[in-house]
Amino acid sequence: MLVYPENEQPDRAFFVNSFEEAANSLGIGIVKSEINNLQDIEAAFANLAGSGPPGAVVVTPHASLANHSREIVAFADRYQITTSYPYRYYAAQGGLMSYGVNNISLFKQAAPYVDKILRGAKPSDLPVQQPTRFDFVINMKTAKALKLSIAPGLLVSADEVIE
Repeated sequence: MLVYPENEQPDRAFFVNSFEEAANSLGIGIVKSEINNLQDIEAAFANLAGSGPPGAVVVTPHASLANHSREIVAFADRYQITTSYPYRYYAAQGGLMSYGVNNISLFKQAAPYVDKILRGAKPSDLPVQQPTRFDFVINMKTAKALKLSIAPGLLVSADEVIE
């Protein structure tokens, strides 16, 4: 799991704790790789590739990771590591799969809030909204390169399959 140090990722506990709970229920171990720069990201992939039985990487949502999305996808390809990403654009760049909020939908949700604030509403008076749309994308070209077969049920549940 690629994560930034807690002082740089305030919502880290939400992602890490949720992931740990799910992994523990499945009997899967987790290694958290704290990332400070691009070299740390490559080292995490290299260490996993050389550590014995196949593992996988989960990329957490963070602006600094997003800034290195192309490099992260390239490291996953170079080291042949199954990797899951938080946003669709990773899969569009060649990542195996992504599951996360639909950013376009979030921006559309924000527009009425901006309008209200510009008309004088106090931001603290506006209700907090949660994302309502999430996208699950599978890149079949990458799955084939990793020699993975994707279960038909998983393909059917995807919002988009990139061929």
